Amino acid sequence: MSNCFIILAAGQSKRFKSRNLKQFTNYKNKPVLEHSLDKIIKSGLFRHVILVTNKKSQVKSKYFSKTKILKGGKERSDSSLIAIKYAKKLKVKNILIHDAARPNINLKLIKKILLNLKKNKAVVPYINSTDAIKYNINKFTYNLKKNNTYLTQTPQGFRFNDIYKLAKMNKAKIQDESSLFINKNLKIKFIKGDVENYKITYINELKNVQTFYGIGFDVHRLVPGRKLYLGGLKIKSKVGTLGHSDGDPVLHSITDAILGACRKGDIGQKFSDKNIKYKNIRSTILLSKVINEIKKIDFHINNLDINIITQTPRISKYKNKIIKSISDICEISENKINIKGKTTEKLGIIGKEKAIACEVIASLYKYD
Repeated sequence: MSNCFIILAAGQSKRFKSRNLKQFTNYKNKPVLEHSLDKIIKSGLFRHVILVTNKKSQVKSKYFSKTKILKGGKERSDSSLIAIKYAKKLKVKNILIHDAARPNINLKLIKKILLNLKKNKAVVPYINSTDAIKYNINKFTYNLKKNNTYLTQTPQGFRFNDIYKLAKMNKAKIQDESSLFINKNLKIKFIKGDVENYKITYINELKNVQTFYGIGFDVHRLVPGRKLYLGGLKIKSKVGTLGHSDGDPVLHSITDAILGACRKGDIGQKFSDKNIKYKNIRSTILLSKVINEIKKIDFHINNLDINIITQTPRISKYKNKIIKSISDICEISENKINIKGKTTEKLGIIGKEKAIACEVIASLYKYD
């Protein structure tokens, strides 16, 4: 017997009012649904992870080996039933069902749900409303006490056999699985949820961001006997860049642009060429350090526009590989990176193939 985690991501996002489905819209640098997927997979708490969606083509292939992907139904309750029926063959003991539109789940809450399932058939997290609540029925309006009302969240945890029986018998549309228990007057263990575990419903909930811009520039001499690195990629060349580190002008420019956008100084301040420990260090290491630092203060890269200025080598030959390299280092998708190869029409030190330069404009965003 084992635990199973279900993520429901087959909604049509009608209230979201965007060309993109809510669950595949970027939030904090990656699609909304990937936040839950990544946390659950990395947690190791679940032997089985099921994702229900009608857009499998938009799910990254890296999840295919770790997640069972099922086609969803017309309504939320249909998608939930599809996943529960599939889980039947897995012989699981407990099952947690979660809405993909809640990307801020934390493992502490999940562990608390699993712990409470040892003595309860259904465990549901909730928070109390901070607003005054009215209830209208048959043209009569009633005041409800805030402390007596529950705003339920997901994931909701259940003993599998119990939820399977109720879901299989149910014919009505439901908003969540705990409704199945409530409709049958069955006991639910309600536990305190997390205010950060909110559900994204409207597009303006993703727009509470600030955007920042930074400019980076770097130039290095080209000399014999040195390796040539561009964007973390080793380029076959008779000459390489002269520098204290590996002399990668692309990564140096990106690093400076990011630091500028975050108002964190420049690459020379952070990694001084007077410090012996940075002698011949790979620029991939330096940029990775900066990426980790900005993530801790909740900055995320939105776009990198890169000009590589050189007479040789021809950048078009390496463009896609350089984009892939930068994508991996910065932990962003390749479509956020643009590279243009430029020459100086054989003018100046660059035109004479004695130097190579790079300039970058970076846009970053930060959630309030």
